[in-house]
Amino acid sequence: MFVGESGVARVIQRTAEVMARERIDDSAEVRRRGVIDLPTIQRYLNFHFSVTMDLFGADVSSNAATFYSTGLKGRFEETKIDDDHVCEGAVYPVLQVRDGLLVSSEAPALNALNERLRDDFIRDASAGVERWNRILQKQGVAFAFKVPHKAFNRRIGPLAAARLDPEGRVVSETEWSANVNRWLPSEPDRAFVASLMGPVTERGKFANWIAPPPRGVNNLPVDFEYVRFN
Repeated sequence: MFVGESGVARVIQRTAEVMARERIDDSAEVRRRGVIDLPTIQRYLNFHFSVTMDLFGADVSSNAATFYSTGLKGRFEETKIDDDHVCEGAVYPVLQVRDGLLVSSEAPALNALNERLRDDFIRDASAGVERWNRILQKQGVAFAFKVPHKAFNRRIGPLAAARLDPEGRVVSETEWSANVNRWLPSEPDRAFVASLMGPVTERGKFANWIAPPPRGVNNLPVDFEYVRFN
């Protein structure tokens, strides 16, 4: 996660610096300064986090059980787990929507390996988001990013059949439609971000929307001529 986390951290750093310097928190005013406002970054966080949740596969999967049993799949830090590494008879909690509510039930641990890996990823990702929040705190910006619920905006597994908000609350299709642009990037959001994506080729210079890295590649100066254009 390091490359992605550090790259987004530089975007957040730049926005926080502008907000602190200009003493502004209104998203429109922040955008007028040519940086990405924090609510928009949160919506992108919601989107990328939710689609990543689906990459782990179905919550309960017979394929996952087969791959684990044949040595093709493992749990995170498998060697540090204090069990028999067979998982026979063990269970693991999975989520489903029942009678309009999000509830937890137990599934065979072998079949729920995807869910366990998803939960391990969430813990790791949440720690990264907290590091982003410390950037805002250092600049005195009163905003905090939040990892959405793992059931939010799912397209794979039993949760794909329901609509849930970033807090994990089951909502109607009407409520989803009324709020989706507050939770996920809208077309205007994407157009704004795309409008910032211009080339910057001068040595040691960076786009206005991203802070310089704390150090150069291989500890070279930040303004080192990494790429030559002639």
